[in-house]
Amino acid sequence: MWLTRFKELPLALRVLFLASFVNRAGMFVFPLLAVYLVRGEGLTPGEAGLLISVGSTGLLVGSLLSGPLCDLRGRRTALLTALLLNAAGYLGLAVFDGPPWTYAGLLFVALVGMGMFSPASNTLVADLTTPEQRPFAYTISYVGNNLGMGVGPLLGGVAAAYSYQVMFAGNILAGLACAAMIVIWVPHDRRAGAGGRKDKSRTGSLGHGHVLLIVLVSFFYVAPLIGLEYALPLAVTTVLDESAGLVGAVYTINSIVVVSLGLLLEKHIRAYGTKMLLLVAGLLWALGLAVIAFAFSLPAILLSTVVWTLGEIIVSVVVPTYIADHVDERRVGSFMALNGFVLGLARLVVPVGLGVIWTTHGHEPVFLTLLAAPLLGMAAFSLLRIRPSAATPAPEPPAVTVTAADAARPAN
Repeated sequence: MWLTRFKELPLALRVLFLASFVNRAGMFVFPLLAVYLVRGEGLTPGEAGLLISVGSTGLLVGSLLSGPLCDLRGRRTALLTALLLNAAGYLGLAVFDGPPWTYAGLLFVALVGMGMFSPASNTLVADLTTPEQRPFAYTISYVGNNLGMGVGPLLGGVAAAYSYQVMFAGNILAGLACAAMIVIWVPHDRRAGAGGRKDKSRTGSLGHGHVLLIVLVSFFYVAPLIGLEYALPLAVTTVLDESAGLVGAVYTINSIVVVSLGLLLEKHIRAYGTKMLLLVAGLLWALGLAVIAFAFSLPAILLSTVVWTLGEIIVSVVVPTYIADHVDERRVGSFMALNGFVLGLARLVVPVGLGVIWTTHGHEPVFLTLLAAPLLGMAAFSLLRIRPSAATPAPEPPAVTVTAADAARPAN
């Protein structure tokens, strides 16, 4: 039962998962930032969009800083630094009244913290789990984050309706509460991990190159997720001429699938190799996007969300698990940071690219482009040399049947 397995995880991880949920649920500001800048600070939509784009480069910087900070100062320090930077940036946005470029700078600081948190969290999970526990631990982390992301915008909207200052205060207090939990219950790093489970011999003749390639190629599975965040709201409201409220239904379905099927899916994926899982994830992504590309309608969009979310779950569990299983302890933080950087890079380049395609050719090529991404990812993963997971049991040797005549035969 998943509750029993959860209790078997170290206390520090259980607290980390709770803190991550609280942190995600307390992210009131980011989903409503454009609204705040336009209605609260009087900027034009164009100015707000430009400032958010510039400030969002903080996600990339935070991802890059997370690895070195984890390695030099420890995972706990990186987590606390991430939370404090995020709180400081949003505090500045809430109280500072200056020229527009200052909002971009303060948002940059806040998002550096946001970009640092997830790689540091994934690195700590790698430290404190056995290979057998890792898929479950990363699934719990992913489910908790999605629960928080589902709750956060709703609470943020209620807070913003009352006061933007309340919205910022809630975000800051949630981050500080998480920091307090980490200070109290998450110990300083034990460099040997959980009982010295890291084995430098796993680098082998392939070194870390195979891990690097998997992380980089995973861009083709991350790009559709970011692309849908950009394209679906536009498609629903402009092409289908439906209410913006229906966009929320897509995210609700996504969260329901993650929460209801995430743990069930984890029980089954442990029996399969990494390459097979990555190919299946790409197939699910491709099938979901094909439904939108070739049967574009609101029911098709809602149905496709169920399908591609399954692929999203698999990738979100398999990639960090593979990093934790195959990178020696000294470099886990750097590779988790690279994984976060891939996500940040997608957030930076995908909306811009799809915006150009939509402006020049309409919405149909946008969804065909998104469909091409997982197909390219599947092709690349099929060619890569991917090692078996550390938690995959070795095949049993074939049984040998001994006959009576064999038993009676004298040994040479």
